[in-house]
Amino acid sequence: MSSVLSPQPTAPASVQPAAIDEIKVISHSAMFYWWPIWLTGYVMALLTYLQGSPVTLPDGSQLGHGALFHPSHNLGVAFSIVFLLVLLLTHQTVRGVASLTVIVAILAVTFLFAWMDWWYPVLEAFGSLVIFMNLGFYLFVSSAIFLMWVLSVFIFDRLDYWKVRPGQLVHVSVFGNGEETFDTHGMSVMKLRADMFRHWVLGLGSGDLHIATTGARKADFVLNNVLFVGTKLDRIQELVSMKPSQAQDIVTVGNPM
Repeated sequence: MSSVLSPQPTAPASVQPAAIDEIKVISHSAMFYWWPIWLTGYVMALLTYLQGSPVTLPDGSQLGHGALFHPSHNLGVAFSIVFLLVLLLTHQTVRGVASLTVIVAILAVTFLFAWMDWWYPVLEAFGSLVIFMNLGFYLFVSSAIFLMWVLSVFIFDRLDYWKVRPGQLVHVSVFGNGEETFDTHGMSVMKLRADMFRHWVLGLGSGDLHIATTGARKADFVLNNVLFVGTKLDRIQELVSMKPSQAQDIVTVGNPM
């Protein structure tokens, strides 16, 4: 006597909607490049704390612990030059080899004068100008700039961003116009020529993107200071070339019971 084995039922395939394939692009402000200022300030504060000495007033009294001064005037000169250099080159665009030439020349002169101890006679020639900053100054200025840097990079810059999806470009404003949508058909995305100092040295691989849309809503956008711009550009070009119908559903097949 034989028995017929019926096949075991299997769990039906479960189809889940595909996750939206997109990339988020954030355009940062120039404040992102100010990290060398607060970093240099904290280094100077540490050196002043370890090697500084208090100031004795004419009446023989001494100021508080935060009034420590480092005996070398090179610290104040170096901090001032870093501050002015970052301020200048993050607000004035010098692209290509010219930017690298400018920064190398300025840094070379700065460190050469510090090594040869020439800053003191140079500043003396400008009316006995001597730059000394105490521990309290370094801590206050560095902490204030660090706080502004954190708020700008991690909060304010992220309130206005772009999302690129297959066939769609979306501009999102958390406070303002909400969302604007553009068709990516015929849209061009191009990386602008790099500013070597701002993008390579301070930005650690950032860059500017130029986006031009066509169709019913023509518009040109320049997204400044986009981090990891090379990787994001490749992904954006890939998404722009796709159509919304090309998004694949994710299919999960159940195991046999």
